[in-house]
Amino acid sequence: MSELALLFPGQGSQSVGMLAELASVHPQVQETFEQAGQVLAVDLWQLISEGPAENLNRTELTQPAMLAGGVAVWRVWQALDGPVPAAMAGHSLGEYTALVAAGALAFEDAVRVVAERGRLMQEAVPEGDGAMAAVLGLDDEVVAAICREAAEGQVVTPANYNSPGQIVIAGDSAAVERAMHKCRDAGAKRAMILPVSVPSHSPLMRSAAESLAHILADVEIHAPGIPVIHNVDVDSHDQADAIRQSLVTQMYSPVRWTETVQALTARGILVMAECGPGRVLSGLGRRIDRSVKWMPLDQPDLIDSAFNELKGTKP
Repeated sequence: MSELALLFPGQGSQSVGMLAELASVHPQVQETFEQAGQVLAVDLWQLISEGPAENLNRTELTQPAMLAGGVAVWRVWQALDGPVPAAMAGHSLGEYTALVAAGALAFEDAVRVVAERGRLMQEAVPEGDGAMAAVLGLDDEVVAAICREAAEGQVVTPANYNSPGQIVIAGDSAAVERAMHKCRDAGAKRAMILPVSVPSHSPLMRSAAESLAHILADVEIHAPGIPVIHNVDVDSHDQADAIRQSLVTQMYSPVRWTETVQALTARGILVMAECGPGRVLSGLGRRIDRSVKWMPLDQPDLIDSAFNELKGTKP
């Protein structure tokens, strides 16, 4: 069994100019963005190349752009005949990218679904009513207890268990503010509002999740050719209905990323490559498990060195 897993980043890793150097060497990158853009009748390649950033940061465009970015890097990896990974996972939105790469979802279908997912998330909570905040330096259980105490009839819950000592909370803006103050009082190193308008992975997304379920019901899903570890239950699924349910539940449930990385290492994974724009997951991963070799693949020299290092790995 291969000792390699590929991880796909989610929203927050986007930037104007992302993957430009990789695209200058590998034509699959631009081709993938153009393919996604045709599905949405949007010039996604121009958007990520030239901006403006405020358009790229619109949730309904960020999500297909990040999906295309992850798939583009995966296609470059395939074109180089890179080693087949033993498993895959994606952070939030990145789970869709992993399912595309694993053959469970058609790329065009995934583009349509994540664009709708972004729109539904934006519409679920009026702008300004919801918030997300990062909390650094407290144990998971402490943050969860503070959220319960700070809710006061509103919603505030852990949304992302990103790494030990780094948790994102989400919910009603006022409740998030109360929880931040309580986290600081409890000794958090930092508690800061994130520049997002959607309280992702909180119960406020339930209405959006119900609408997404109707969309996913009409989307063909196959058994993944490579196991994909899901955010919600830290497990892989072969049945289409179980995959659909995981994607729906994911919208209003925490991303259990620390546990996901630990589940991969429990499967014997020794190398994890970040397959997409940015290096957020590599940074989080080093805080989760320093015994793993972390390899971002967002630059030509990085993907070449990873390929050369891993080419002896047997699938």
